[in-house]
Amino acid sequence: MSYFFTSESVSEGHPDKVCDAISDGVLDAIFAQDPNARVACETFVTTGLVVVGGEVTTKAYIDVEDVVRKTIRQIGYTKAEYKFDSESCGVLNSIHSQSPDIAMGVDKGGAGDQGIMFGYACDQTPELMPMPIVYSHKLVKKLADIRKRNPKLMPYLRPDSKSQVTIEYDEKGKPKRVEAVVISTQHDGNVSQKKIEADVKKHVIAKVIPAKYLDKKTKYYVNPTGRFEIGGPHGDSGLTGRKIIVDTYGGWAPHGGGAFSGKDPSKVDRSATYAARHIAKNIVAAKLARECLVQLAYAIGIAKPVSIYVDTKGTGVISDDKLAKMIEKTVDLTPKGIIKRLDLRKPIYQKTAAYGHFGRNEFSWEKLDLVDTFKKYVK
Repeated sequence: MSYFFTSESVSEGHPDKVCDAISDGVLDAIFAQDPNARVACETFVTTGLVVVGGEVTTKAYIDVEDVVRKTIRQIGYTKAEYKFDSESCGVLNSIHSQSPDIAMGVDKGGAGDQGIMFGYACDQTPELMPMPIVYSHKLVKKLADIRKRNPKLMPYLRPDSKSQVTIEYDEKGKPKRVEAVVISTQHDGNVSQKKIEADVKKHVIAKVIPAKYLDKKTKYYVNPTGRFEIGGPHGDSGLTGRKIIVDTYGGWAPHGGGAFSGKDPSKVDRSATYAARHIAKNIVAAKLARECLVQLAYAIGIAKPVSIYVDTKGTGVISDDKLAKMIEKTVDLTPKGIIKRLDLRKPIYQKTAAYGHFGRNEFSWEKLDLVDTFKKYVK
């Protein structure tokens, strides 16, 4: 029996994603000077105001206000008419030093906090990701690319946008077709709904989603309220870490208890989630399973995970228990081991703040460098 599954994404101009980008921008700026820094940075935005706070331990000095304004400028909030722009918004900085109680355990190589982290991969797409979230990301990324690189094509676009894709699956769980596409894009006031809808279908949807998945029954909803002129931090306040399902697997796989942006890799919320995705992707790429969920659990101040869980949904060529033992034997999952293997003490994080942390080959946790190791283990 066929079924439907839906995922959503939001653009870099969404208020929550503005916050993620600022928090990761602060992290990158600090890491550029001090790769051993400890950073936990949170951001709040609303009409005309940015508040940055959190805990930092570092030898570096950075101009937080400069990072904030540069990030907002790069996203595209550069006009006063948006009611939130890079030059006129207020910036409040309330960053302070990290608790020494946390540092006691982390200094010894332990995890920066307790928690559960999930990684997932499947063979639905070349990215080894669930199809609904892949196309949701690509749609809003396409809008941003047009706005920044080819503005004459759709000159009325503003930075804030959202997407949603519904995929129909067959009885074997294979993607069959696109049932529905939803796109809401912020726009200037002098453009008609009819024009936006026609342009989005022609320049965005048709360029992103392969024609073989679109048919006469596919439903399209473009700016379904009829208008989306007011948006960004003026239309809605934003917070770091409020789009964790967008950041991961679009709801197809579980998410652990923590967000990513603004956190250095000693925080296993981030680094161990990347490690779990790295492992799951390599298991699927090694043809040991068609899909794979990996859960890791940590205790604060303790280096090794307290548990490793694997679920291949019955698609594994060996048992899930044997795969878990393989992971424990072949992969160093201490925070130090993860950081070293994935080379995480670099200013690479602001790029992750929009369009998903997974399924993008530019990141080290997407490398298929464990495939041969995993294949040898099961022979």
